Amino acid sequence: MNVLTTIAITIVIILHLLFLVLEMFLWNTPYGKKTFGLKDDYARRSASLAANQGLYNGFLAAGLLWGLVSTGGFDALVFFLSCIIIAGIYGAITVKRSILWLQALPAAVAMTLLILNT
Repeated sequence: MNVLTTIAITIVIILHLLFLVLEMFLWNTPYGKKTFGLKDDYARRSASLAANQGLYNGFLAAGLLWGLVSTGGFDALVFFLSCIIIAGIYGAITVKRSILWLQALPAAVAMTLLILNT
């Protein structure tokens, strides 16, 4: 795997770790509410759902990291990048269009580089 592909996958890992922090730990803070455009009551009522979602983002990041460091990690990388792309498309359709650009596009770029450079 070349350096550019590794950098692209690392960016996706970092993004998902940031999503984890935002959703698990900052959801009810002024920063989290501003980031997601949440009202106080909704943020409080949806915090456990957001934390669960953040945990899943952490699992995606862990899967990508595992794929980067393991022998024969290509299949794991394809699987986890595919999951992220699909989740990003679904999120863009059902929640907010910006999810397509923040989640699916970086994963699609990483997937393209992975496939072209392997």
